[in-house]
Amino acid sequence: MNYQEFKNAVVKYATANEIKDYELYYTKSDETSVEIFQTEVKGFNSSNNLGICFRCILNGQTGYASTENMTEEEAESIVLRAIENAKSLESETPSFIHKQGDTYLSYEKEEIVTPSASTLVDFALDLQKEIYAQDERVIDGTQAVAGFGSFEKAIFNSNGLDLADSGKFDYTYAMAIVTDGKEMYNGMEVKSGKMADFDKTEVAKEAVKDALSTIGYTSVDSGAYTVVFSNKVMASLLSVYSSVFSAEAAQKGLSLLKDKEGEIIASDIITLTDDPLYKDALSKATFDDEGAATYTKNIIENGKFTTFLHNLATAAKAGVKTTGNGYKGSYSSPVGINHYSFYINPVKGSLEDLFAEAGNGIYITEVEGMHAGADPISGDFSLSSGGFRIEDGKKTTPVKGITISGNFLQLMKDISSVGEDLKFNPFALSAHRCGSPSVLVKNINIAGK
Repeated sequence: MNYQEFKNAVVKYATANEIKDYELYYTKSDETSVEIFQTEVKGFNSSNNLGICFRCILNGQTGYASTENMTEEEAESIVLRAIENAKSLESETPSFIHKQGDTYLSYEKEEIVTPSASTLVDFALDLQKEIYAQDERVIDGTQAVAGFGSFEKAIFNSNGLDLADSGKFDYTYAMAIVTDGKEMYNGMEVKSGKMADFDKTEVAKEAVKDALSTIGYTSVDSGAYTVVFSNKVMASLLSVYSSVFSAEAAQKGLSLLKDKEGEIIASDIITLTDDPLYKDALSKATFDDEGAATYTKNIIENGKFTTFLHNLATAAKAGVKTTGNGYKGSYSSPVGINHYSFYINPVKGSLEDLFAEAGNGIYITEVEGMHAGADPISGDFSLSSGGFRIEDGKKTTPVKGITISGNFLQLMKDISSVGEDLKFNPFALSAHRCGSPSVLVKNINIAGK
């Protein structure tokens, strides 16, 4: 059975059992990747995942049932199991089946041809050769990867919704290991989109450059510094603290922003946007995981907190309209909340302009231990970090063995400059990712030597 045939069978059994309020949620994803070690294929991975969840509401109680098999027998079973679950489970949390009436956005899908296994292998092998060719200090441990992914998502419900989204993307990354004869250093470069647009030489060059740049690092004295956070690091911080913008977290008392809508929570140069159809996103979403229409909105606008991200349940509790951010972690998961392309808007100025403004300080390019050293509930962080000194407005020698500490919301208020080099998390191969330009912040505490 294909999805359409399975859907028709589910509708037949739901009708036969007099189920008036129900929803069928379907996801399918495929991914293939090739990993090269030295000059040979180290790994070839191919995965195909399909899942379907049926949800019904009976006498105010919600029943779920899921399956990975699309057969006539499963179509009947998934309906009957959901009915039994609705009868046996009790919950005070209301559940909703979305109604028709939304206006859905559309976008032009880029044609990406699914690469063959041999195409991926050849690309990854060539990339690996390019990495070794960049510098004689590149050593074994270096890896090259090429891959392809695709996704499908569909929702059908008893209120007449019948929606589908899909997408495809290629990706590659190079991880270079170099040595100075005493220690080893690593660097990485990631590209995603269409394989025909990937420049293997440039990917390899950037990965090796990243590794070589940290040779000869030292620490710095402890103190308060003017810090330029790289776009990659700021995007990572935003990702860790993105849950504070969830209405679900706020309603559970787990967000620093509870009751702060309409207040100034960041520097007036900060605008934070949630965009489900961002132009270069690998995966786009015209509807959320409840079937509500998605749309672009500013969560922070010129420093002011405008809205939480909502699903149907949190919106109903708050007496507002859903923001179209209902999210299921998997096909069988309950509905939560998540962002899409979630990013701090670029302003003006190159990275070099930020260095010039900083004068003397630290350029932070990497942080470690995000999940252990960053607390989304309190907003506090203490993270092992590395980067470069900024001296007389220029990036100079590499720095490691330091720890930066502070509070995320205070950091957002203390941002004095925002660059124009917007970049998203490199491994966010889904509709949900965070991005930021480089930013300048004064008086960041750094523990060093």
